[in-house]
Amino acid sequence: VVKNNCLSSILEKIENLGLDFPLIIKPNIGFRGYLVKKIDSSRALENYLQHVDEELIIQEFIPYENELGIFYHRIPGQTKGKITSVTIKKFLKVKGDGILTLSALIQKDKRAFLYTDLFYALHRDQLNKILAKDEELTLSLIGNHSKGTQFINGNHLINQELEAFIDKVCQKMNGWYYGRLDIKYENYPKMLRGEAFKILEINGIISEPTHIYDASHKNASYFNALKSINEHWNIMGKIALKNHKEKNISYPSIKDYIKNMYWLRS
Repeated sequence: VVKNNCLSSILEKIENLGLDFPLIIKPNIGFRGYLVKKIDSSRALENYLQHVDEELIIQEFIPYENELGIFYHRIPGQTKGKITSVTIKKFLKVKGDGILTLSALIQKDKRAFLYTDLFYALHRDQLNKILAKDEELTLSLIGNHSKGTQFINGNHLINQELEAFIDKVCQKMNGWYYGRLDIKYENYPKMLRGEAFKILEINGIISEPTHIYDASHKNASYFNALKSINEHWNIMGKIALKNHKEKNISYPSIKDYIKNMYWLRS
């Protein structure tokens, strides 16, 4: 985590940790893909730091193409938790035909054109490139709606095997009982065996059960989305109440709440 550090000290720390470009940089406290960016060089890192005044996290870029958002909770004192939401993240790609430029392919795609400004900025050096027939290009590697990623309801994946895997991961985080893990992985069977996966983020109470954003799912509706959010808030409340009564963990003050609301609004 870095804040107001000079570029040379940051680059030295990156080297000491054995990291290399490309890297991912993002605010320590963020949401909805806020200021998350892939950094390909020290020059790009310097430019990012000049324009962002936040406490930041720099982490390795993970090349796995598959990503899940898994919402998990465990009642304090219990050894086993429960998964209440799984979201499969489908990254937006375009396929070449040997004729059209990347710019034209973005405009032609039924989803990509909605993010024209973003993708033109990300791929400004390749916009006039003609992709070969059947050549695929992933337009964004950030697994967020605001970056063009499609959220697919993956609740059919919830079973004892997946919950056992996530239990093993989450029980190592002392005091963490509720939220969503964003996981990248090579393939699903390997992930369940605890192989070839990385946790991108561990999100707390501000996180959502993102399967609700798959409008194409047979159970999708506005009211079912509200119901799911309400159920998760009830779980959060039970955990907070138990921690308050049994561990004397205080509730945040109204002042802190109002301060957070102003920050989110800004």
